[in-house]
Amino acid sequence: MRLKLVPDVTTIDFFKRARLWLGISLVMMVVAFGSFIIQGLNYGIDFQGGTSIRTQSGVPVDVAAYRSALAPLDLGDVSIAEVFDPTFGDNEHVAMVRIQAQEGDERIASDTILEIQTALRGIDPEMQFPSVESVGPKVSGELINTAILAVALAVGAILAYIWLRFEWQFAVGAVLALVHDVLLTIGIFSELQIKFDLAIIAALLTIVGYSINDTVIVFDRVRENLRKYKKKDLKDVLNLSINETLSRTLMTSGTTLLALISLFVLGGDVIRGFVFAMIWGVIIGTYSSIFVASALLLVLGVKRDWSKKDPAAGTRFGHIDT
Repeated sequence: MRLKLVPDVTTIDFFKRARLWLGISLVMMVVAFGSFIIQGLNYGIDFQGGTSIRTQSGVPVDVAAYRSALAPLDLGDVSIAEVFDPTFGDNEHVAMVRIQAQEGDERIASDTILEIQTALRGIDPEMQFPSVESVGPKVSGELINTAILAVALAVGAILAYIWLRFEWQFAVGAVLALVHDVLLTIGIFSELQIKFDLAIIAALLTIVGYSINDTVIVFDRVRENLRKYKKKDLKDVLNLSINETLSRTLMTSGTTLLALISLFVLGGDVIRGFVFAMIWGVIIGTYSSIFVASALLLVLGVKRDWSKKDPAAGTRFGHIDT
């Protein structure tokens, strides 16, 4: 007997309380934006600036031991990651220790670096420090600007893609849903003051791709049903389309969440922020594909006379199967 998260045929009315869902989303966006303005983000070393110390040891890297050794120094935000390279020998264990800027200084004082090296040599007296590098405020500021530009370009490219593939109403609905997802993700990081670094930017871009994939699946079915049921109300067509793709949406989100939750529990501190962003993004992206993007499409309306020459054409460039 097959396991089914939802029945083969469902008749859920997703738009019975469409205004309520849009209202909840709007309130959450306002709260997220307000938190970002008032509290700001807890920027990591990538955006705040700091110093990176590369370690090399004959003893395997134990992130917890490194943290315990550095804890008494009260250095603030410390990121520790093991570096893997196929050229390393069996007795070469390399780690990157990144420490936030101390009280706005671009560089950590030389005596503080000596204290760090002494503390780490408590783990391995033969530990070497091949390099010490600093990330100043100018570089970290450039990283912030580049990260914002990357997210904006991704959303803009998706807007153009949806506009060409469907119609402008679909594009606007999809992009507003993406803005909803990105803003709520930034908001949760602001509200909980979780460290925000370049890994979270990577998570945001992944969330954008995941969310738009869900939305395109629903919109493609909407387009097919609009041609199939020419006299049905748009609300009924949207409900039918979401119900028809509901099983696929929940199965995809469910299996993705299983993997992410496992990584969150077992993956350690290094990737926990990234995985948390992904978990939140999958949940909020699934929600927005069903309740936000489609509800906005219902509000905007859509024309149903795409091509008189080619009735099967769903876009201005013809039908594209998914």
